[in-house]
Amino acid sequence: MSDNNIYDINEQKRSFNWNRHKKPIIFGVITLLLLAFIISNLFIVKENEYRVIRQFGEVVKIVDEPGLSYKVPFIQTVSTLPKYQMMYDVTKAEINTKDKKRIIIDNYAVWRIDDPKKMISNLRTTENAEAKMAEFIFSIFRSELGKLNYDEIINDENSSRGSINERVTKKVNTLLNRDNFGIIVKDVRMKRTDLPDENEESVFLRMISERETKAQQYLSQGDAEKNRIIANTDKEVKQLLAKAQAEAEKIRAQGEKEAANIYNQSFSKDREFYSLYRTLNSYKKTIDDETLIILPKDSPYARLLMGYLE
Repeated sequence: MSDNNIYDINEQKRSFNWNRHKKPIIFGVITLLLLAFIISNLFIVKENEYRVIRQFGEVVKIVDEPGLSYKVPFIQTVSTLPKYQMMYDVTKAEINTKDKKRIIIDNYAVWRIDDPKKMISNLRTTENAEAKMAEFIFSIFRSELGKLNYDEIINDENSSRGSINERVTKKVNTLLNRDNFGIIVKDVRMKRTDLPDENEESVFLRMISERETKAQQYLSQGDAEKNRIIANTDKEVKQLLAKAQAEAEKIRAQGEKEAANIYNQSFSKDREFYSLYRTLNSYKKTIDDETLIILPKDSPYARLLMGYLE
């Protein structure tokens, strides 16, 4: 092998001047450690969150503006709270109505943290906040529904609940604000109302009975309306018939009067012809194929039949 390919390690070590490069290397390492330390104490605040900075367990700062922020190393810690609206499904609970009936209500609430510092100071965690909120919601619903009878709550056709959800929301917020809990309830809704198992059958039977009573009431009203229409129709028919009969009698009287006038005029013009005409008409009414007539020879019928016109 050529001498040019042989390297003397000792010679290379002697050629590297450690003292000359020691300070830049140490400075570079310290710089990297310092950058890593600074980066580890920076944090990002998102739009939908609060960042809570604590120092020795006490809240010293709430950061709610999105962007990059920092904390003091070693003595400060950072935690996160939601800034967006949250939904809490309130545990079902049993209440008594005004008429001493039991009913199970199922609610939910939409809420958010309004003042993180107050919330942490008085409630500590979101779980505690939801528990306190549920306590208020149940208490107010119990008070509001306790003013109503059982039928008014479950019967949609006769419901007096009105804007109970809005009233409950307003009263819950009043209590939360009074105690400086730092949270706001945006909406409270009653999802459904159930009955204890032992009451369901009796209530269903009661509802069936009410529906049958209502159906019978509709049938009775229908029959009454039918009879009223028939009576009115019969009355109108009788009135129309009476009017028609009166009109017919009037026309008949006028016809008879007119006929009598014609008879009188005819009699006055030719008495013998009128007498003949009346006699012939009487024949039409009194004589048929089986008629046997016995007449005096000087009667008008006999004279006509025998050809004596005088």
